[in-house]
Amino acid sequence: VQLQASGGGLVLPGGSLRLSCAASGRTFSNGYLGWFRQRPGKEREFVAVITRNGLRTYYTDSVKGRFTISRDNANSMGYLQMNSLNLEDTAIYYCAFRGGISVPVPLKEYDYDYWGQGTLVTVSS
Repeated sequence: VQLQASGGGLVLPGGSLRLSCAASGRTFSNGYLGWFRQRPGKEREFVAVITRNGLRTYYTDSVKGRFTISRDNANSMGYLQMNSLNLEDTAIYYCAFRGGISVPVPLKEYDYDYWGQGTLVTVSS
């Protein structure tokens, strides 16, 4: 699976962005799609994950209620809708893919096999 993230940009505090992750390969529907981010000077961290069928989602606490992860398996696309953005959300955002079944749900970098190149989100006034 090859992944390409897009949709980043400059946004005002309180604004919204929708990130996209385009996947190639026939196995996209058979794996977890995750989003991670790396803030300036920080380690890369988990943001959200969605299960294969899209029925379950998990978020890091700092984005709960503001971010929504989704996927369109028919078109091999993943999304991260980000609302009420604040300065702390400034980061490079990466989409990642983990094939098959994982117990527990993959929340760590090392759980994922494939990574997109990252897209920069800058929240600034």
